[in-house]
Amino acid sequence: MVIVNVMDAEDVRRIALSLPQTVEKEAWDMPTFRVAGKMFVTVPDDQTSFAVRCPRHERTELIAAEPEKFWVPPHEASSAWVRVRLDALEDLDELRDIVVDSWQQAAPEHLKSASS
Repeated sequence: MVIVNVMDAEDVRRIALSLPQTVEKEAWDMPTFRVAGKMFVTVPDDQTSFAVRCPRHERTELIAAEPEKFWVPPHEASSAWVRVRLDALEDLDELRDIVVDSWQQAAPEHLKSASS
């Protein structure tokens, strides 16, 4: 018997809120997660994916390497964000790594050094 551990929006929420000084705020009819007033995760639409900060040059490489996992909807093409499909992630460690990376891009230096 194979047990499939599918992650969901609650896993994203739990991980995001575990990071220092993270708050959840609803915006655009979806949950967003912020540190020091800066968004670092959103859970849009039907909650099968989430969006994180990602420099555009890295985003292009991510999408090219793993298009089944990473994507950008047309209306977000000019942003520095990427969407991640929850069902394409390997495990909770990968989910946590992605969320933490986005948090680090938004967090002030004093928080990043305190969480290390």
